[in-house]
Amino acid sequence: MQAQVKLGRIAGISVGLHYSWFIIALLIMLSLADHFHSVTPEWRDAVVWSAAVVTGLLFFAALLLHELAHSVVAKSRGLRVRAITLFALGGVSQIESEASDAKSEFWIAIAGPLTSALIGLIFLFIARISGWLPGAEPSTPLIAVLLWLGYINIGLAAFNMVPGFPLDGGRVLRAVIWWITRNADRSTRLAAQVGQAVAFIFIVLGLFRFFVGANFGGLWLAFIGWFLLDASRSSYIQVELMEGLRGRRVADIMERDCPTVEGHLSLQDFIDEYLLRSGRRCFIVVQNDSLAGLITPNEVKKIPRDHWSQTSVQSVMRPLRELRIVAPDTPAVQALEMMSRDDINQLPVVSDGRHLLARSGPTIPADSR
Repeated sequence: MQAQVKLGRIAGISVGLHYSWFIIALLIMLSLADHFHSVTPEWRDAVVWSAAVVTGLLFFAALLLHELAHSVVAKSRGLRVRAITLFALGGVSQIESEASDAKSEFWIAIAGPLTSALIGLIFLFIARISGWLPGAEPSTPLIAVLLWLGYINIGLAAFNMVPGFPLDGGRVLRAVIWWITRNADRSTRLAAQVGQAVAFIFIVLGLFRFFVGANFGGLWLAFIGWFLLDASRSSYIQVELMEGLRGRRVADIMERDCPTVEGHLSLQDFIDEYLLRSGRRCFIVVQNDSLAGLITPNEVKKIPRDHWSQTSVQSVMRPLRELRIVAPDTPAVQALEMMSRDDINQLPVVSDGRHLLARSGPTIPADSR
């Protein structure tokens, strides 16, 4: 997941926000305002809204620390962390590769929940020394904020330890199975199956709560279950794909019929003669019999229709210097990981002046001319 709003760098790791974060941030702050108003109706509106905004921001700061814990431990284990992105369902650390051993996987996975639990306990401790007594209602706005943050972070730690892959708890389960079986693929498959079972439970429980009056809370739980189900299924498919590609090279699996177009063609001619007639979605652009770049419908969409006849293919293509390139003898698994990590659908393969094109898919098909 790519961040649309860059916040900066922490410990050498890029930190940003996905657009969906702004929606959930607004909803959480509205929910917090309603919560504070109900538990302390004597507060003025200005106090309620100030507490809601401060609490919301501190909550997302705690989420960021949760992800930073994953990332820092990953870096200490020799893995490269590209970025941390906060989005509607929390945060995600973009670690470039999987852990190479069960021990590393365990500590990377458990670092986040441990951090959230510690943050929660710190907030509750500060509330206690500020005059709060366990079981008592908050007597000040400060204590109300501290209590909410304490309980929500402990709850977040507990939720993340649910053994539903790819939640942190599912990754901990995967690490334990990996350590026992000494088989990374088998551990991922089993953890993903448990994740799917947990997701179904979330969906059923969420829908049940919705129909018995839980309203938004029930639907939210069902939505989390759906998200977890999709993620665990994807993980299962990924491990099956990796197993099928292990030991194979890019040259073994690529297709060899990717059409080429000359860079001097107008977009209008390209669309009429190639795009519409072939039904293909990716074309190699050549100049002087050498690869110059790639063009897909995505590049065409950026140009107004009335400019197509005056715009050349080479002026809108993705130039070679912006493309990731591999060799035919590159391991297929490595190519797939590159495409997944960089969120790309086309991967040029270059060898001895011949330019080939690999595309993502269940078997990473590739095209060449």
